[in-house]
Amino acid sequence: MNDSPTPLHLTPAEILDSGHQAVIDFAQTYARGPDDTARALSLYTAVRDGFRYDPYRIDLSVPGMKASTVLAQGYGWCVPKAALLAAACRAAEIPARVGYADVRNHLSTARMRESMGSDLFVWHGYTDIWLDGAWRKATPAFNIELCERFGLLPLEFNGRDDSLYHPFDRAGNRHMEYVAQHGTFDDVPLQRIVEAFDRHYPGMQARLGARPDANFVADVDREAGRTSAN
Repeated sequence: MNDSPTPLHLTPAEILDSGHQAVIDFAQTYARGPDDTARALSLYTAVRDGFRYDPYRIDLSVPGMKASTVLAQGYGWCVPKAALLAAACRAAEIPARVGYADVRNHLSTARMRESMGSDLFVWHGYTDIWLDGAWRKATPAFNIELCERFGLLPLEFNGRDDSLYHPFDRAGNRHMEYVAQHGTFDDVPLQRIVEAFDRHYPGMQARLGARPDANFVADVDREAGRTSAN
C-alpha cells in the first residue's frame, strides 16, 4: 500500500490550522536547521517543552482543540499538543498528520484517576512526520519539567526512530502500555474522540470542571511528597 504524503499533509485543516498566523510565526521561529529532519527536531522540542502538559483542562470543542489555541494558552494535553506539532510542521513545509492509540497509564494523579474512573487513556495523540522517505512517530506531550517531577524518562526524538512512551519510569515502575491503535488522520477526528470519551469517561469533564482551581503539577508534587512552586 502506498502511504506516501499527499497534498493534505501540507494543507491547513480545521484543527491543524497551519495557516493561522500564530502557527506560521511559531514555525518560522523554531523550525531551525539545514534540512527537514533538523527542523522537525527543533519544532518537536519547542512544542514538548514550551507548552505545559495539563490533562485537567480538556476542552473538546473545535476552538479548544486547535493548534493555535495551544499557542495562545501556553498549555495543552496530548491531543492538542500533537496537533500543534503537526500544524507547525505543515507551516514549515514538512508533511505531517496525527495518530492515536489507547494507552494504559500506570502513573497518574489520584484526581485524574477518580475523574476518569480508569487508568486507560483512550485516543492518546501523537504526531506522524514524513522524514527521509518514511513516517516517524513523535510524542510531544510531556514537557521536560514534568518528566523530572514525575520521575519519567523524557521522550526524545531523533527523526529516525519512533518517539513513543516508555514502558517504565526511571525507577523501573510501570509507566505506559500501548493497548490499541487507531491509525493516522489528516486532521483531528474530534467527533470520534468525543464519542470515545463519553463512552469511557462519563461525567469526567464535569468532575474536572467542578474544581477549576485544580493544579496538575501541584497534585504531582503533593503525591510525590514535594512542595510545588506552582
